[in-house]
Amino acid sequence: MNWNNGVRQFHRWVSIFFTATVIANFAVMGQEAPPAWVTYLPLLPLALLLFTGLYLFAVPYATKWRGARRSG
Repeated sequence: MNWNNGVRQFHRWVSIFFTATVIANFAVMGQEAPPAWVTYLPLLPLALLLFTGLYLFAVPYATKWRGARRSG
């Protein structure tokens, strides 16, 4: 498997997990006294989404830059 495809697949699965944690967060917030860790639960997948998303955003530009550098 290609490195970029692996990062893309990881990004997809983390986004599903992030969505589930946000839904669980809203469900628990409806209770009277939710535990504090529930509110912080979506932060780890959000940070992973940030880094993988920035990587996936930069890949086309890096490829284009590398291609122009080799041909020029």
